[in-house]
Amino acid sequence: MIALVAEIVVSLMIVAGASFALIGSWGLVRLPTLMERLHGPTKATTLGLGGMLVGSVLFFRLDQNLWSAHELLITLFLFITAPIAANMIAKVHLHSLRAGDPPDNAGPAGTPPPPPGAADWATYEAPHRDTPVATSET
Repeated sequence: MIALVAEIVVSLMIVAGASFALIGSWGLVRLPTLMERLHGPTKATTLGLGGMLVGSVLFFRLDQNLWSAHELLITLFLFITAPIAANMIAKVHLHSLRAGDPPDNAGPAGTPPPPPGAADWATYEAPHRDTPVATSET
């Protein structure tokens, strides 16, 4: 009976994870603009891969009576690096819009808004005129 419950739990984790990964991959392919395409791999696909890896951990622990931390380390690495990579991609995209590159085509969410003129975004600040350059005098 315990083996049947373990198989059902592992199967549900793998199927749920695969479903999230499929939906995230479909979003990556189908969404038109860069900022909309970021949501597919950073949210759904990350959650899907995490679910499949947790299902693998449960399978080896419950069915094979083995313990392996490889899947947990991969999941941890994935959950740490995916948001950071998405943040960096978004920053580069917004900086290129601010630099005057043409924006993406309009998607279902509408045309991307123009970058704010005087407002700074995140850690980026354009150099101001008549600002003295910082020099280190020792």
